Amino acid sequence: MDPQSLFSLNDHLEALSKDGDPLEVLQKTVDFEYFRGRLIEGLGYGDGSKGGRPPFDPVMMFKALILQAQHNLSDARMEFMIRDRLSWMRFLGLSLGDRTPDENTIRHFRNRMTETGTLQQVMKAFDWQLHKKGYIPMSGQIIDASLVPAPKQRNTDSERDAIKSGKSAQDIWPNAPNKAAQKDIDARWTLKIGGKVRYREDGTPLPMIALPVFGYKSHISIDRRFGFIRSMAVTSASAPDGRLLKQVVSTDNTSGEVWADSAYRSQSNEKWVSERMLTSRIHRRKPKGKPMPKATKRANAAKSSIRAHVEHVFAHQKNKFGLFIRTIGLKRAEAKMILANLAYNFDRLIFHERSRAVA
Repeated sequence: MDPQSLFSLNDHLEALSKDGDPLEVLQKTVDFEYFRGRLIEGLGYGDGSKGGRPPFDPVMMFKALILQAQHNLSDARMEFMIRDRLSWMRFLGLSLGDRTPDENTIRHFRNRMTETGTLQQVMKAFDWQLHKKGYIPMSGQIIDASLVPAPKQRNTDSERDAIKSGKSAQDIWPNAPNKAAQKDIDARWTLKIGGKVRYREDGTPLPMIALPVFGYKSHISIDRRFGFIRSMAVTSASAPDGRLLKQVVSTDNTSGEVWADSAYRSQSNEKWVSERMLTSRIHRRKPKGKPMPKATKRANAAKSSIRAHVEHVFAHQKNKFGLFIRTIGLKRAEAKMILANLAYNFDRLIFHERSRAVA
């Protein structure tokens, strides 16, 4: 490389740093080397004694997956962006002229992390990193779920019935293997009821709008004090929220209070919460055929002021990350959600570390 071009490149990178490269902040805040042991152990990296082309550095590849989650990019687009952006190359530890991962390498690495359970181990490792920094879960936890759309499937009535009966894509489309490979039989349709409340001319509220959504559902538990995602689960969009309470409640929180909306209130859940010495702050439902008692309404309003904090997590992922499931199947959707949750936790850590520095 021409020395003059090299100096120009260095000047350009210095200008990026001066302007506040967010990836440099991320690099300084999160100890990515902390994950190396988990990645090597989980993915089964060898020592190179068998020869062959050396694999890409696992930490570099994991950082690439985080970038992909932050920008909701396809594998092909991710391949291009790594080559295109100097700040991304610097964050990944690559130089001009270095070999960069292509879309197949990125997809294979993510699939390997999914199949071996390494992604879950990495999320646990980051939680331990948070403990070391003093971000211990306390003051209770907030549970909620949010719909995450996926590409809509156009199936006939008989094909939908076959999917609901539990048949595989290969069984439903035995003579069209390429079509079967592109069919997501794990995602489901559901109705999303909500939006801004509208009123008639006389001041009475109009019925809430129900919008059909196809995809998956992200269930999370955040600690009330710091707002980090501590546990999670992924289901089809049609799965009832309440059935996932036992799976997402974290046992590490120093406070036993559990906040959730009325979808999680049931006799089974209340009994389960009580048996584990936890305190239920779950919203109460309106009595059937009767008006909501004023005391219950006030109690629910007080709970809502705390429970609403979990909505900021979903808003961050959908507005900033543009969260959308591009993959096929529940396992791969879960991998995308784990990466999105890790990316959110990284951003949350940056927020808290900056607040500490100011204080």
